[in-house]
Amino acid sequence: MPGTQTVPIRVAIIEDQRRTREGLRALIDGSQGYRCVGAWGSIEEALAFDELADLDVILLDLGLPGMSGIEGIAALRSRSPAAAVVVLTVYEDNERIFRALCAGAIGYLLKNTPAVKLLDGMREAVAGGSPMSPEIARRVVEIFRKFHPPEKVGYDLTPHEQRLLKLLVNGHSYRSAADELGASVNTIAFHIKNIYGKLQVHSKSQAVARALNEGLLD
Repeated sequence: MPGTQTVPIRVAIIEDQRRTREGLRALIDGSQGYRCVGAWGSIEEALAFDELADLDVILLDLGLPGMSGIEGIAALRSRSPAAAVVVLTVYEDNERIFRALCAGAIGYLLKNTPAVKLLDGMREAVAGGSPMSPEIARRVVEIFRKFHPPEKVGYDLTPHEQRLLKLLVNGHSYRSAADELGASVNTIAFHIKNIYGKLQVHSKSQAVARALNEGLLD
């Protein structure tokens, strides 16, 4: 509608490499619908920002001077509980992935993620999803397969919800799941919200963990 303005997604960057940090800032500020409200080289600098609570997404590197990215996740979530913490790193080992997700990160992207997919990932995070690079999604599956699943619980998932949950486990985003099932992104978001409610989880990573730990897709 004429005159309608979309509120931009407010993003903060915590990255110690200046060139990378400024490149991310330029990408965000140069993309319609996004605004960088802060960019810092450490967790400590970010925590000193008075308006930290007024954020939608925090892009977080893990290899930081002083407090590490993983150590800082809890502090960031305490100061900015509504913000989606999305890891953006070169590290793809199981230990860091597991620790970051357990600490409260809702997404995990590698730094070789194309700019368009990075922007899509931030929007997905704001919409309640958990963006992950394909390599990371596979590792998440490997991590949780090591856990012995307890007795299966059905949670009354419909066949369609089970198909959609399987796509999430295989690393699909809202958009790619919509393409796979021939549905709109809004329809997928509606069904995923129902899945979260039935599984009593609040994010994609938690849903994937429950599906794998409890053998819901066997």
